[in-house]
Amino acid sequence: MEHRTVLVSGASIAGPALAFWLARHGFRPVVVERAGALRLGGQNIDVQGAAREVVRRMGIEGDIRAAATGEQGLRFVDEHNVTRAELPAGSSDAGAFTKELEILRGDLARILYDRTRGATEYIFGDQIKGLRDHGDRVTVSFEHGAERDFDLVVAADGIRSRTRALIVGDEPRIRPLDLYASYFTIPRGPSDGAWARWYNAPGSRSILLRPDNVGTTRASLWFLSPTRGHERLSSAEQKALLARVYAGAGWETPRVLAGLAEAEDVYFDAVSQVMAPRWSHGRAALVGDAAYCPSPVSGMGASLSLVGAYVLAGELSRHADHRGAFAAYEKLMRPYVDRAQKLPPGVPWIAHPKSKLGISILHGVLRLAFSPLVRPREGWPGSSAADKIELPAYSSGG
Repeated sequence: MEHRTVLVSGASIAGPALAFWLARHGFRPVVVERAGALRLGGQNIDVQGAAREVVRRMGIEGDIRAAATGEQGLRFVDEHNVTRAELPAGSSDAGAFTKELEILRGDLARILYDRTRGATEYIFGDQIKGLRDHGDRVTVSFEHGAERDFDLVVAADGIRSRTRALIVGDEPRIRPLDLYASYFTIPRGPSDGAWARWYNAPGSRSILLRPDNVGTTRASLWFLSPTRGHERLSSAEQKALLARVYAGAGWETPRVLAGLAEAEDVYFDAVSQVMAPRWSHGRAALVGDAAYCPSPVSGMGASLSLVGAYVLAGELSRHADHRGAFAAYEKLMRPYVDRAQKLPPGVPWIAHPKSKLGISILHGVLRLAFSPLVRPREGWPGSSAADKIELPAYSSGG
């Protein structure tokens, strides 16, 4: 096989995973990342269902287990920190909030980077500025580096991908879920343990605190709101906004806001999904959140990235022509993505009641739903019921 060159934009999960399989199939991957170095921050992500089989085929399941967060499950607590409902970690994927393979996003990124840097050229501190598809190759211009020619280009740079528009224009629709979220790391406190804790405050506000494996606590703030452009504010403005929104929320809010004020790894965005009518054009394609972000509330983002990377690279290895490969990739992945993006009725609004009465009702419903008699059939919304896809066995990687 001709050793075709593939430029991949983004070095988080989907990009390095794609580079892994491309190299396995005989391609020469190059990954460009806007950040100056590998981004190692981030919150818990899980590897479930089909993605677990993908990481087994990659030979990194043991690495993921060794870097697991150790989270034992999820507890819904009230303003007095009394547990009102709890869902233990699952020994399998079905029905659990905390999955068997639970890892920090940055730890998984490091594992993928370490497994690919020997066969992949990484370019940090730069980004794609323009693409010129000549039919037999793509000329790529960069923000800083010199122009280069590649056989193929793939955008794997997240929900706010800048490369996506260069490939498919404004066709994709960013579907907001009327929910804002912020993630950051705070010092571990005496009340933090091995269980994640979810607190609901009146006004459709919630706080989630999760343990990690490095002695700190991963915090996230969620509040219902129509998209108002808050995601475009400066970091300082976003912190001030969150302080106003969560004023008087009770529980451990003062501690969390104090940690937010000092945090340097704050991520803030409108929770959304990417609805793209096509994932390729010419000699370029999309993968992961850039193509089909299902939103964090689905619990399927990492799985779609890992599986999508596996399938895209595999189909490129199977087809002599990129057009046939891209079509086969989309045909196989589209039903899987559609199921992952179909959120249960009432999500995310049901998890963020406006009143104290609504919160009390939510706790009662969760207590029933998480009981041992019901849990195997119901469990956590957006779990592995949507995670069904028949993975092909590709000649060099499956």
